[in-house]
Amino acid sequence: MRILDRRIGLLFAVFLLLLTAASLRAAWLGTVKAGSLKQRAVTQQVEDLEVPARRGTITDRNGVELAVSEDATTVFANPLLVKRPAAAAAKLAPVVGRRQEELLKVLADRDKGFVYLRRKMDSAVAERIDKLALEGIGTVGEPRRTYPQGALAGQLLGSVGTDNFGLSGLEQQYEKKLHGSDGRRRLVKDAMGEPVSIVEPDRAEAGEDIRLTIDSALQERVEAVLEEVGRRHSPRGATAVVMDPRNGEVLALSNWPRVDPNDISGTSAYALTNRAVAGSYEPGSTFKAFTVAGALEDRVVTPGTRFHLQPTLQVADREIGEAHERGPVDLSAGEILAQSSNVGAATIGLKLGKRRFARWVRRFGFGRPTGIGLPAEAPGIVLPPDRYSGSTLGNMAIGQGLAVTPLQMAAGFSALGNGGVLHPPRVIAGESGRGRRVVSERTSAQVARMLEGVLGPDGTAEEAEVPGYRLAGKTGTAEKPDPKTGGYSKFKFFSSFIGFAPARAPRLMVAVMVDEPKGEYYGNVVAAPAFERIVEFALPYLRIPPR
Repeated sequence: MRILDRRIGLLFAVFLLLLTAASLRAAWLGTVKAGSLKQRAVTQQVEDLEVPARRGTITDRNGVELAVSEDATTVFANPLLVKRPAAAAAKLAPVVGRRQEELLKVLADRDKGFVYLRRKMDSAVAERIDKLALEGIGTVGEPRRTYPQGALAGQLLGSVGTDNFGLSGLEQQYEKKLHGSDGRRRLVKDAMGEPVSIVEPDRAEAGEDIRLTIDSALQERVEAVLEEVGRRHSPRGATAVVMDPRNGEVLALSNWPRVDPNDISGTSAYALTNRAVAGSYEPGSTFKAFTVAGALEDRVVTPGTRFHLQPTLQVADREIGEAHERGPVDLSAGEILAQSSNVGAATIGLKLGKRRFARWVRRFGFGRPTGIGLPAEAPGIVLPPDRYSGSTLGNMAIGQGLAVTPLQMAAGFSALGNGGVLHPPRVIAGESGRGRRVVSERTSAQVARMLEGVLGPDGTAEEAEVPGYRLAGKTGTAEKPDPKTGGYSKFKFFSSFIGFAPARAPRLMVAVMVDEPKGEYYGNVVAAPAFERIVEFALPYLRIPPR
């Protein structure tokens, strides 16, 4: 009996020790570790998910969808509930398109209660994930930004990041309006990990829609023309702007190379840039139209004022010559513009004087943004008159020594064609900007007649014509500055043509700029034919009658 009593006592002592240890462990868990354990328990049963709002739709002027949000599937995990991370990673890898090693590292991390495995995949992925029946793995629907027209107006539209925020273009500029208000969703699960309720304490509110002034059919045609320019002349890039000079509405705004906002990976910064508003360049001969307009408005010259011009003109330390060699000639102001005489335009600029010339440059909007409402719009570079050197005025009168954007040039030419009234460019339908008079209707008409001469028999762009219509415009061929020498490159050029149609009552203003064409580089050879192909489509398409 004594031996039995000892054994019972020993067993009782062991049970007592175990009970004491368990009580101490319970007390420690209930006090010291209570907070963290409670958090882990809640994490295993409650998941808070952000619900991104559906972004507003962007359409063209006719309702064609350019940017939309569609339903997509996002796959997430709660590593605390994943029992066999290696097996789960092996099954998930081919579904979510990630390496098995990557997924294993994520799923085995017990310090996290929620992780994304892959966001915004095709909706069909949700069904495949459900069939796997993996504990701790779930899916949620969220909107994905897509661009139904592919690369159409890619730089203008911009792109959206994974987190549904605009990164560039209109998507960035109008982020607050397009984004809407994100919501929050709470998913509650039972002890087995099965969802028992889904609550949305904060409901997502969709963003507002935006309608553009862009015409998608015309935009497509313009981009096709620039593509052809790219194939034929192998330039670094090309840009085109089509506007209605009567109200400033931008009907097409194109850049080549094209960019597909559905996938911008690997795209160069140059291609992504909307160079119509963010690219500055020396305009060359197209700027002579503004030099002449200012001189006409200030009555320094008339269209018939004649000048005896030598082959070159010395302006301080700069000798200005013509693009092609010639002897002494007598030309009127109108002929100077039509034939794009450098010596003649510089002579008119000098006659106008730096103060009045600088005033007209600013009046046409150069040196400041147009206010179109697109990100990264450049103001251009225009020196104030008190910073002119001895040769500055001669250079600027022929479009050198200053920098402008394609959109600024388009807006300025629109004023010349629209009776002297400049309407601020706009790309959002319904927005209105009050036009301002830049020059008189008389001066506008005089310059327009001169620009008709550019496309005449003695002009620099007689090849650009559309049967039945009178056209007006100006060629430009500018040497690009060479940073290495501080002068101008003999091999890199910026070719352009800007014009309007019909010449006597313009409904269209078209600007084409080509950056560093290879081989032939004159504006009449590179840019003028592109202008013609755009206009010959746009005039009948927009039902503008011949005149």
